[in-house]
Amino acid sequence: MSEPASRPISRFPVPAVETLPDDVRERILAVQEKAGFVPNVFLALAFRPDEFRAFVAYHDALMEKPGGLTKAEREMIVVATSGANQCQYCVVAHGAILRIRAKDPLIADQVAINYRKADITPRQRAMLDFAMQVSRAAETVEEADRAALSAHGFTDDDIWDIGAISAFFAMSNRLANAISLRPNDEFHLMGRVARPPADGR
Repeated sequence: MSEPASRPISRFPVPAVETLPDDVRERILAVQEKAGFVPNVFLALAFRPDEFRAFVAYHDALMEKPGGLTKAEREMIVVATSGANQCQYCVVAHGAILRIRAKDPLIADQVAINYRKADITPRQRAMLDFAMQVSRAAETVEEADRAALSAHGFTDDDIWDIGAISAFFAMSNRLANAISLRPNDEFHLMGRVARPPADGR
């Protein structure tokens, strides 16, 4: 379930899944069943079960909810801000999810390196401008910045979501870097090549 011993996934101990509290173990096994592997962030956070629960609950509240932002746009925010924060784990892991949710093998690399040059809409550019401001210089946010989003049709709930996702992953980026969290090898190829049709044509 983990990377080879020569490639530790975290600077801190990674507990065996079978030793974890029932709810933590069940969540990890459910993710493994769905994805085919366990993202290393789950294994690393399992070192601190209470923080695992809080992290996963807030992540899901932000990233799995309905609303004015699509799931792909939520992942764009993560990838753009994580690139700016030089978080290898989050760029690689969420880049894979973005490619899949956007059905675009190019978008994650574009957004991670320089979203201003990416093939995105003006509305998405405004979203990422605000997300980056929150992630890197939240103290400079003013009403004009929120008004710019409103002009693109974002509601107050949407603006909150953009800010909250940016802030949550600013924390996640810093923690991942602090513990030297390694991305799973599986993430690197996910969503990069379109699958051939089922009939082989």
